[in-house]
Amino acid sequence: MPVLSEVIAALDALWPPERAEQWDAVGTVCGDPDATVTRVLFAVDPVQEVVDEAVQLGADLLVTHHPLYLRGTTTVSAGTFKGRAVHTLIKNDIALHVAHTNADRADPGVSDALAGALDLRVTGPLVPDASDPAGRRGLGRICELDPPMSLADFAERAAKRLPATAQGIRVAGDPQRTVRTVAVCGGSGDSLFDEVRAAGVDAYVTADLRHHPASEAQQHSPLALVDAAHWATEWPWTEQAAAQLDEISDRHGWGLRTHVSRTVTDPWTAHAASSAHNH
Repeated sequence: MPVLSEVIAALDALWPPERAEQWDAVGTVCGDPDATVTRVLFAVDPVQEVVDEAVQLGADLLVTHHPLYLRGTTTVSAGTFKGRAVHTLIKNDIALHVAHTNADRADPGVSDALAGALDLRVTGPLVPDASDPAGRRGLGRICELDPPMSLADFAERAAKRLPATAQGIRVAGDPQRTVRTVAVCGGSGDSLFDEVRAAGVDAYVTADLRHHPASEAQQHSPLALVDAAHWATEWPWTEQAAAQLDEISDRHGWGLRTHVSRTVTDPWTAHAASSAHNH
């Protein structure tokens, strides 16, 4: 079986930490480089329920998309909820490794997995990575929907294909408009509206769209918006990432057992639709 440092080297080759955004906090949060790894759990959020799931599973490594400490800390006291997660991990010999914006920019990355879940054909990155001569890496993806369908039907597909959340799918635009081309960005995507408009796509699938950027996007162009829960847009990456590690494990003869967490860590727990809304 491999040791942690060998597995991390393989993960860093998939998602090089130097490709993360400057503000990001990626890499190994805790873990002994010389510890043997046999089981790996992939999840979006390093929250206590997921840490407890890793303990139950007997995992040696938890790989998450979201950082545990994004803005730094001076304490890992178990009196804090993040510190308690660290204590649980270390007591149970479980390492934590984070691949965040470096996994967003990868090929394949978070948005490729989202496109795959929605059965979209990727034609290229929304924001190409200048350091990639092949033009495959970058933030977001531009895709084609084949065959085209109405916005209402496409939103239904998103609701069926992405993991269920209280929010479901919110839509902005004429439900009957035909959607042929789609931009996707896993996670919070309202900073990319200029690029989405420049791409000239019919619809944009992302998460966490706020009132003003969404309203302005509608005024600028007939762009349709499909807004899903943040967690739901990034969860497909965990399956893709586990498959990538499986392939590496097979190549090296490591015999790793990979698992994907199905614990719903979207923070919203219920949704009450307004009664006057008949769509």
